[in-house]
Amino acid sequence: MIERRILPVVQQRLGEVPAVALFGPRQAGKTTLALTLGEQLGALYLDLESERDRAKLAEPELYLADHLGRLVILDEIHRAPGLFPVLRGLIDRARREGAGHGLYLLLGSASLDLLKQSGETLAGRVSYLELDPFDVFEVGIEPAERDRLWLRGGFPDSFLASSDGRSLRWRQDFIRSYLERDIPQFGRRIAAETLRRFWTMLAHHQGGVLNVAQLARNLGVDGKTAAAYIDLLVDLLLVRRLPSWQANVGKRLVKSPKVYVRDSGLVHALLAIGDKEILLSHPVVGASWEGFVVEQVLAVAPEGAQGFYYRTSGGAEVDLLLRFPDGRSWAIEVKRSLAPRPERGFHSACADLRPQRRFVVYPGDDSYPVGDGVQAVSLLQLAMELVEREVM
Repeated sequence: MIERRILPVVQQRLGEVPAVALFGPRQAGKTTLALTLGEQLGALYLDLESERDRAKLAEPELYLADHLGRLVILDEIHRAPGLFPVLRGLIDRARREGAGHGLYLLLGSASLDLLKQSGETLAGRVSYLELDPFDVFEVGIEPAERDRLWLRGGFPDSFLASSDGRSLRWRQDFIRSYLERDIPQFGRRIAAETLRRFWTMLAHHQGGVLNVAQLARNLGVDGKTAAAYIDLLVDLLLVRRLPSWQANVGKRLVKSPKVYVRDSGLVHALLAIGDKEILLSHPVVGASWEGFVVEQVLAVAPEGAQGFYYRTSGGAEVDLLLRFPDGRSWAIEVKRSLAPRPERGFHSACADLRPQRRFVVYPGDDSYPVGDGVQAVSLLQLAMELVEREVM
């Protein structure tokens, strides 16, 4: 079992607040993590996709009141949004009785935007965390492991499969399950084949500036429908819209977000890329590497850090502008080359933005300067820089 970096964070939050909500895409490892923690704390586990467990909650206030003061894990909480008012009442009761923390661990497979009830009902009582698939720190420091993470993605069953072929089949089944079973649970009546085509289009367009009108024309739907498809995949934590940084630099800026399929393994499964040799010869290889680096950096960045990209009509561009809560920023260029050299557009963008640090991430292992204050680093080295910054 690969130890998840977020586990001690969840433990800490449970010691501070009444409820912790842990969200992430299906199969990212939320249940495994929760059960591991539950064994240590003697928790009660309820799976809201199980008819037997849902039956226990026919009278939720009565049932949960019997276990007040004991950690209760509620898996797939989005299946029962009506529980939130009940949890609020029980949390307030526990507070009056002197048990004000570590009461509930809520697991969900959708973004917070789909769970507004929790934000409104449990305000001041819940702390939110997101569990991503495996990241570069969790899989090990060997280059072969990082390459496997890039090819297969970070979903545990995909990454840990006994062969690339079995990993690809798992991801293809995962995609089919989402399309045919999971998405309809959220009330979206979308033909599975239509959404598959749309998802595949996004994989072909990995890292491109979002043009909803063009996607709609290619799919044969109206713009409103295409925008709704994007919103759905973002809400399910499967797609990322990376916003553009809107700086007052007196230049014409590209304002539309860039769009990425978040897990590189899903990109490859959607495009039928089964092994590294096929990937390296595929036209998407550069965009896939960029998306992989962006997602990994954002996964390990300190809490509160935000990611943007920057582009002007004159060609100035930064692949990832990382903004920290203290107002400082790092400019990050991504190159799939063993001799990385930032292009003139990157230097022009840095002149506009004046970031505190400048990096170019490449597939090698050495770190060295490439001029004008830019440091060439591996993905692992940049991740270590981010963790050290968080500690500081």
